[in-house]
Amino acid sequence: MQPIQLFDLASRQASWLSVRQQVVSTNIANANTPKYMAKDVTPFNAVLDSTPVRMARTNPGHMTDSSQLSDEVDVVKAKLDQEIGVQESGNSVGIVEEMSKTGEIKRQYELNAALVESFHRMMLMTLKK
Repeated sequence: MQPIQLFDLASRQASWLSVRQQVVSTNIANANTPKYMAKDVTPFNAVLDSTPVRMARTNPGHMTDSSQLSDEVDVVKAKLDQEIGVQESGNSVGIVEEMSKTGEIKRQYELNAALVESFHRMMLMTLKK
């Protein structure tokens, strides 16, 4: 029997969200640290591109081929917030932007958990019959 890839994908996203939350919380903790540059993680699309199941490509123009396939989540320098820029202390953390990221991470966690719960419930219903 093949493993159910939805659970594997949900687990990978939860791990990615955990790393992202840790990076964002580190940014917030260092908001007053001189010369601290804000960080972020590579997008989850890199994880999606590296999944073993791919959609069939019937025409080369339908989907682009990604050359960066990685299972690891890389921490990278965050894009510079245009509103605050680099502060006088050399710090580039924007608290408003980081708090917005925490809300986004929370919503993604909740969506992930709800999808897994629904899929699990659906599987249990099929096994009852």
